[in-house]
Amino acid sequence: MTDNDTSRSPSGTTAPEIPYAGTASTAEAVAAVKEVSSRLHDFMGVPGEASAPGPGVRECEGKDPDTYFRVHHPWNFLPTSGADNDTAMANLKKKLSTGGWVVKDSYRDNSANKNLNLIADNDARKVSVWVVAYSGRATPSIGIDVTSGCYRVPEGQTVEHS
Repeated sequence: MTDNDTSRSPSGTTAPEIPYAGTASTAEAVAAVKEVSSRLHDFMGVPGEASAPGPGVRECEGKDPDTYFRVHHPWNFLPTSGADNDTAMANLKKKLSTGGWVVKDSYRDNSANKNLNLIADNDARKVSVWVVAYSGRATPSIGIDVTSGCYRVPEGQTVEHS
């Protein structure tokens, strides 16, 4: 998701414009993003529990909201042991450098806990992920935010907003 660098990421670096992800029904695109989130869960390699809310559908800025959409899936991972938070992040950083994934940014934010942030793209899947390790909290966790590129619904269909 590296086309047309025009916006800014949370760390202040240039972030890409949202690319075209192809044609798919809303259900197909949601399923594809769920599969990416499932792989990210596997990448962590430590036992824990993921939050329940599923992906939602958002508009693609500047495009017809009845025809174009993107899928956004924010979720949280709570490792069984708080000590596993750092292990899960190390595993994610390693895995997000393979299989079509490219780590675009890795930085400590300016919060009191200096949380580790990872931003990675998978151009083939037209998805981006922003991961934040909340290791300094009383209950350590990892926040994951998966966002797809802009999809177009097939001819004759409209976007199903959830």
